[in-house]
Amino acid sequence: MPKENNLKLNPKLFEKDIEMLPIRRGFGDGLLEAGKLDENVVGLCADLSESTQMYLFKERFPERFVQVGVAEQNLASVASGMAAMGKIPFISSYAMFSPGRNWEQIRTTICYNDVPVKIAGSHAGVSVGPDGGTHQAIEDIAITRVIPNMVVISPCDAIEARKATMAAATTKEPTYIRLAREKTPIMTSEETPFKIGQAQVFFDPKDFIKDFKKVDVGVIATGALLYKALKVAKKYADEGLGSIKVLNLSTIKPLDEASIIALAREAGALVTIEEHQVYGGMGSAIAECVARFFPVPIEFIGVCDRFGQSGTPDELLEYYGMGESDIGIAIEKVRTRKNIF
Repeated sequence: MPKENNLKLNPKLFEKDIEMLPIRRGFGDGLLEAGKLDENVVGLCADLSESTQMYLFKERFPERFVQVGVAEQNLASVASGMAAMGKIPFISSYAMFSPGRNWEQIRTTICYNDVPVKIAGSHAGVSVGPDGGTHQAIEDIAITRVIPNMVVISPCDAIEARKATMAAATTKEPTYIRLAREKTPIMTSEETPFKIGQAQVFFDPKDFIKDFKKVDVGVIATGALLYKALKVAKKYADEGLGSIKVLNLSTIKPLDEASIIALAREAGALVTIEEHQVYGGMGSAIAECVARFFPVPIEFIGVCDRFGQSGTPDELLEYYGMGESDIGIAIEKVRTRKNIF
């Protein structure tokens, strides 16, 4: 890490023994803390309290927990009614089922009425692994960010997920929080600032390159894949391959347009990285932004119009083109296009 670690990121960020923890655990911890701070916080689950880590809240506040069962449409509708009566409901299930199966109820009973239900979609992305394509939510960012009034958050690690959950409990907006299943590297620390709607530069090449001149490519990543982006940027700096600036976009809606435009202006080319379909996801949101304000060449890392399948998380990330080598290829492609145009 550079001497001036202003964001107070994990000091082991680029070490082999970096701590690992499931992002969904951060949601469980954050919900428990939110429940301690506000008695209006309630939890509702679709028979997956262990998997989504909502059991932590359930054990501490059984009188404020409702087990709806395998009925995700009811999960959303009941929560909407509770929110209308002054509660702050958190609902949880696999992302494939909530917001997947109950999208219309989320749209109509929650967002149309603009009530503060918080939706925790766990086991998102292909890294769910052996559960296969039917359970791998890789469309959830697209279907939530399109709904009016909805806030969409995709934390990069367990610590950020805890902070995002606690922050969401204090807002009046419907909110979707995207959670991964597997253990992922802890990139942040308890001191790292977090604010809904604010992106942060997690890797600035001028802090790592002695004779730094300019940023070659800007990388914008969300969720656990941010770690792969950081490793690639560090490799570029260490091996003199170029200067890559990495932005952590934990809030996909509302979009931090100022930070995105600033990076586009500075770098002149962007790569977006997400464990999600390329169409309609975070990359599309970035493209919409820069197309309006400062058009630059963009390459998109994500799932390219395919369904997932069974496999180990690492195998699937590589197979679908979301590995470190794929990020490097995208950087070189967009850098070439930048120089041509």
